[in-house]
Amino acid sequence: MDLFAADRLRLVEALPPQLSPEDRRAMDDAWDTAVRANPALFDGPVAGCMGLEHDARDGLVLTWVRATYRFYVLRKLPGATVRLPSLFVAVVQPVDDGRLLVGRMASWTTAPGRWQLPGGSVEPPPDGASLDLAALRHHAARELAEETGADTPADDLTPWQVTRGANGSVGVLFQAPPRPVPWLHERFAALASTEHALGRVPELDRLALVRSHTDLTGLGGTQVSYLEPVLRRHGRFRLTGRTGGPATGRGVPRSRPCGG
Repeated sequence: MDLFAADRLRLVEALPPQLSPEDRRAMDDAWDTAVRANPALFDGPVAGCMGLEHDARDGLVLTWVRATYRFYVLRKLPGATVRLPSLFVAVVQPVDDGRLLVGRMASWTTAPGRWQLPGGSVEPPPDGASLDLAALRHHAARELAEETGADTPADDLTPWQVTRGANGSVGVLFQAPPRPVPWLHERFAALASTEHALGRVPELDRLALVRSHTDLTGLGGTQVSYLEPVLRRHGRFRLTGRTGGPATGRGVPRSRPCGG
């Protein structure tokens, strides 16, 4: 897992990946199988990640493409010539005593029982519009509100880290202002009550507060790969009184595809 500072991130749109007829058929078959197993899946638009590289002048440059969710099944198909890692946003939500809010994915989601920060896949903007850090900030604020009920203004979110996992997926993490624990519990309870009244289960079925990566072992279930390193880094910043700064001593490779 790589971590990088997010304050100098630039996004560049590229052409969607071209699939061979064989890859297209295999992708469609795999997607149909996944939908039969989980009818809640939908093939909506997403912004996939094509590359993350370092630019001495601009910092991090992330190349993205317009795609749909079915393209992500290519990562699980042996022999597929195209792999499209995901691009997502997440919010680091601290409370007054320094702990962080994490949530468990509900049973109907693609990763039931998995613990993660509030967030989700990035949707592409309308044709002709650009995807930039401001757009990602607004998307992160919307995900935070939809999953926890915490309606924090987008302008109050600070770019914090960029994560890159072993499968090439890239996440842009934003830090929210600290909130009182009772307020967060009240907001989540109100959200859950509204969802249940509509006959739905919230995307996060449980929230927890963790102080460090060692607290994750008591949660049970699985966690996203970025969670432990993010908690380690948050703990170091908290101990030193810092909220940002260089994320790693290693530079980003000049050219490394997200799928690498």
